[in-house]
Amino acid sequence: MGMTVSEKILARASGRDKVQPGEIVKAEVDLAMMPDLTTILSFKAMKEMGVDRVWDNEKVVIFLDHVAPASSLQAATVHRDIRKLVSEQGLKYFYDVNSGVCHQVLSERGHVTPGMLVVGADSHTCTHGAMGAFATGVGSTDMGAVLATGRLWFRVPETIRVEVEGSLQHNVQPKDIILKIIGLIGADGATYKAVEFSGETIRKMNISGRMTLCNMAIEMGGKTGIVEADDETANFLSNRCKTNINPMI
Repeated sequence: MGMTVSEKILARASGRDKVQPGEIVKAEVDLAMMPDLTTILSFKAMKEMGVDRVWDNEKVVIFLDHVAPASSLQAATVHRDIRKLVSEQGLKYFYDVNSGVCHQVLSERGHVTPGMLVVGADSHTCTHGAMGAFATGVGSTDMGAVLATGRLWFRVPETIRVEVEGSLQHNVQPKDIILKIIGLIGADGATYKAVEFSGETIRKMNISGRMTLCNMAIEMGGKTGIVEADDETANFLSNRCKTNINPMI
């Protein structure tokens, strides 16, 4: 039996030919993302592990976006400390205040490509499954381990394949589709599962719509939401990519 898209990505990232749902794998992370609310905690966790520098300064992306501009002295202090961290660590990719929301900018600037394993210290990191990546949110302690080693363990999730067929009626949007799906599956119906969106409607959907679907996978407990990469994905990424597009998927 063949593997799902999520299984293929986790197999590649863990250096294995095949994985099965329920297996524990130790995987190499391709990209780590943090917004302002979790950056300091993540770096604190890294340093508590006895590591002073990130494993790869080109695979860590930091955003000041959740409290931007700073609305208090405390927030301003956090922003100052993050800017200092970015400088000390020599991080290549840093998006300061007014750059945009992390989940939009990360894909729009071409950081995420098909087949990547992406972790973010934010629950809606699953948004980037729209690029054909396995993208998932992690806590600050897990992110600290990623910063220190570039690796993280995962339990290979089962996959729920959601097929959407037909044409949308006037004023029906991707948000309506995902809300209907959540209503059918339930707020915890996809807990620790990969939700794979497919079907004619999805194939005709632009990247913005696919990001809307994947963004909400967490709202039904999903480990990630994902859309298999296709020509729409390639066209979107053609002038944006920071790395080569992986053809494996």
